Amino acid sequence: MSARERLTDALYGAGWGTVKRLPEPVAVRLGRSLADTAWKRRGKGVLRLESNYARVVPDASPERLRELSRAGMRSYLRYWMESFRLPAWSPERIRNGFDPKDIHHLTDGLATGKGVVLALPHLANWDLAGAWVTTELRTPFTTVAERLKPETLYDRFVAYRQGLGMEVLPHSGGTAFGTLARRLRDGGLVCLVADRDLSASGVEVTFFGDRARMPAGPALLAQQTGSLLLPVTLWYDDSPVMRGQVHPPIEVPESGTRAEKTSVMTQALADAFATGIADHPEDWHMLQRLWVDDLEPRAPGGEQP
Repeated sequence: MSARERLTDALYGAGWGTVKRLPEPVAVRLGRSLADTAWKRRGKGVLRLESNYARVVPDASPERLRELSRAGMRSYLRYWMESFRLPAWSPERIRNGFDPKDIHHLTDGLATGKGVVLALPHLANWDLAGAWVTTELRTPFTTVAERLKPETLYDRFVAYRQGLGMEVLPHSGGTAFGTLARRLRDGGLVCLVADRDLSASGVEVTFFGDRARMPAGPALLAQQTGSLLLPVTLWYDDSPVMRGQVHPPIEVPESGTRAEKTSVMTQALADAFATGIADHPEDWHMLQRLWVDDLEPRAPGGEQP
């Protein structure tokens, strides 16, 4: 493990070990202070966030984009402060911390016994939404996590999410899709963050007027298992409660090849995500390249350099 990897792991470990013991008002102030410091430094992540917001709000002035990126960093650090503290939250605090609209799409879908796929973008705090599902609805679910470096950091994330009641599968390794399909055929719930493709086989969609790639997994799972595919968007307001919207199901097209059906369904997901992101751009934590025109050329073998 490199010195940088050891430092990264130590910082995250300190976050989970220290921040969760802070009084909530202190944690809120700390998160805002860290966000403002990072924003003022204008590092790569902040500049990329601002560039992404420029696509979401194309008529925004430079001043407006700077305001958005500052709010975006505050939202991003709120996510981290909440995530560090979630393991110490009481069941009542978790239940009261999230207020989703149209949750009947999820509960009705689960009642059919055919399984449900929830697909979310990187909006607000998806971990809190997951903890609410396992706590308020008493419904376990399976998700997928990107393998992080160092491996000890990935292990921390897996343990953290398992502690919230989630089954976590590694994104790499080739066995995740089969396990997810089995959970769905058993009538279970699968939750996937699905606005950024982590492979070389993403589906090209039109997103805020330009080409982007999003993962095919949610649409493929719905097709192969007969499960329901539901987009979900999240946002913060000025209260301590996170808000959310469960969107109507995305139907499997009646005709077309598997690839054509997957393309149509993934575009419908992208459109639902875009609605939520346009309404609350500051809560979209996309500090990475997303649009095809922004991506660097892929190295031989399809890997991103």
